[in-house]
Amino acid sequence: MPSAVAGKAPLFDALGDPNRLRIVTRLCEGGPCSTTDVSAVVPVSRQAATKHLLLLETVGLVSSQRHGRERIWRLRPEPLAEASDYLTALSQRWDRAIDRLRAYVEDS
Repeated sequence: MPSAVAGKAPLFDALGDPNRLRIVTRLCEGGPCSTTDVSAVVPVSRQAATKHLLLLETVGLVSSQRHGRERIWRLRPEPLAEASDYLTALSQRWDRAIDRLRAYVEDS
């Protein structure tokens, strides 16, 4: 799992920013949308929203396609599913550790 941690760090780092998390939530709930639509849900300039979107694209959470003068952004759910799987596995490890500790304390 240590190498899995390193692989997930950029994803969790990207999701750690409230504005990027708002963007991901918007794309999850509302589907593909333009940069203009995205900038309406974050309290930053359109240029700053674009920087957030580009970072999300770098870590693989979103993809974009040019449509006329606008860029349409889409969520890529695979990285979120991988993060969920990682967190589930981590939670299970902690549950097993707590169970071992509980058994140790009860047997002592």
